[in-house]
Amino acid sequence: MAANLSFSRLGLALLAFGLTAASAFAQATDRLGVPGPIDFEGEAYVLAWSSQPSANYIKQEYLPAGQSAERYEQMILVETATGGVAVMDAVRAQVNMLNQRKATDPLVNMEVIQNEAAGEALLDFIVSSKDKDGQYIVEWNAYRYARYSDAGGNKGVMLFGISRRAYGNDAAKALLTQLKGLRPGRIKALTQVSLPRPAP
Repeated sequence: MAANLSFSRLGLALLAFGLTAASAFAQATDRLGVPGPIDFEGEAYVLAWSSQPSANYIKQEYLPAGQSAERYEQMILVETATGGVAVMDAVRAQVNMLNQRKATDPLVNMEVIQNEAAGEALLDFIVSSKDKDGQYIVEWNAYRYARYSDAGGNKGVMLFGISRRAYGNDAAKALLTQLKGLRPGRIKALTQVSLPRPAP
């Protein structure tokens, strides 16, 4: 199973990379005060998995009904990291990890869009891996990074992300073909959606 997309501790909490895949042993406990469901483009995403790897880092994953974290087609991620990390620190850390991944993943592709006025950034990227049968698993993600403060006033970053995944060579090819038409609308919706407001 691939590692989770997550903030890692690099001195401060910075975003590191792996394909999204939640551990089957983790529980869907709301740790952020964002119990869901989260509505995105008219579809409800229900909390399916959560983890708190460190005191200043929490991550939660939300799925449509009928999907599982181990083999999903669509997912929403909400992650927070405090400890002084800035939006562009998190973006640069993720970009660096993606650049390193290019050595073993020929499909890695990314674009960063920065909204300086809002203090936000959006990272749009594609990654892939192969299953035990040599079939491609392709994942497209768009991550919106925004400034965040927790209930105690500790500053950091919130990640609100959307993910699409396809399994098998035919499905992977179909997703890559669909992305040209899919990406603009989804990215626009991501930039316009109201970010979750964690409860105190």
